[in-house]
Amino acid sequence: MKERFEINVRDIPGNIKKVRKIKALTQDYLASQLHISQNAYSKIELGHSKLTVERLYQISVILDVQMNQLINFRATDFGRAQLVQI
Repeated sequence: MKERFEINVRDIPGNIKKVRKIKALTQDYLASQLHISQNAYSKIELGHSKLTVERLYQISVILDVQMNQLINFRATDFGRAQLVQI
């Protein structure tokens, strides 16, 4: 189980990026909503910054998704996600 958990944790930054692209939002937009620089936001999506539960919650609110959708990304949750180049 620990291996499964670690894989999910490492996938979250990429899942955030996928959802952001599906929603057609820019890194600049999310950064401004989070009151951080675009560079700082980019580090979140690249997995270079530790992601707190609070920050994950804030991102989920901005993206208008549930936190578990960012943790366990499934393209079917987003309808047209299969058609979007990610």
